[in-house]
Amino acid sequence: MSLSPVDLVSGYLQGLQNRITSAITAVDGTPFLEDVWRKAPGEPLQGQGITRILEGGPVFERAGCGFSHVSGAKLPPSATQHRPELAGAPFEAMGVSLVFHPRSPMVPTVHMNVRMISATAPGQAPVCWFGGGMDLTPYYGVQEDAVHFHTVCRDALSPFGADKYPRFKTWCDEYFYLKHRDEQRGIGGIFFDDFAEGGFDNGFALMSAVGDAFLNAYLPIVAQRQNLPYGEREREFQLYRRGRYVEFNLVWDRGTHFGLQSGGRTESILLSMPPLVSWSYNRQPEPGTPEAALYSDFLVRKDWI
Repeated sequence: MSLSPVDLVSGYLQGLQNRITSAITAVDGTPFLEDVWRKAPGEPLQGQGITRILEGGPVFERAGCGFSHVSGAKLPPSATQHRPELAGAPFEAMGVSLVFHPRSPMVPTVHMNVRMISATAPGQAPVCWFGGGMDLTPYYGVQEDAVHFHTVCRDALSPFGADKYPRFKTWCDEYFYLKHRDEQRGIGGIFFDDFAEGGFDNGFALMSAVGDAFLNAYLPIVAQRQNLPYGEREREFQLYRRGRYVEFNLVWDRGTHFGLQSGGRTESILLSMPPLVSWSYNRQPEPGTPEAALYSDFLVRKDWI
């Protein structure tokens, strides 16, 4: 008996979550706490998920990796911006989303998400589309790290056409941008949404290639940077820059908006928040410092490879 598209994607995503959390535990030495949840009857969404969270580790101050598979009677507005014909249609949504906040300011924060939405308009066959990507947010930028991260992203997408990396790289730069500050969130990566080119098989394969590439994109950077020395100055700058991460996730991120608008599980939606963060009024880095170099050399849109 062949599996349905929904079952195929759900099985892949749960396996991906297992692989990633096992690898992070091996690096940090700290196990993830697991919270298996199910939506209560009568709530706007029905479904279940597995939230895994690691807090207070020697390498990762907070690392969250969640799987969810939910259904609802009506697609929220954030999911139908480019598909108005599906406005109000019943849907299923599933994905794996993670954000890892390292303890050391010398190690970048990373985000990755892969997901599928399936919706059915009255009298029509189900429509599936995919989204996701990964991006890197350094506090102290390193050219070698940026080149490595983008190279892995490019290579993951190359089987699907030479146009995909430059297209998704540009999309990432445009998406992970704090409009209210005219500032990039980090050095980017790749991002795609509403992807249905080539039908289900091609979309599923592309989403899987991105998910499978994550550990190779990030863990070599962690290994290179986790034991570098740092002091209070670097730690304080890390906490300040984490504030930008919070601002983006709460003000601009479509995934956060989708989860909250559709009645998702708030605790799981907000697992991307850093454990400690600070804000300073109109803070400006001293010229010629590594902190200033982050703004001038890394928080800019450029071709890294």
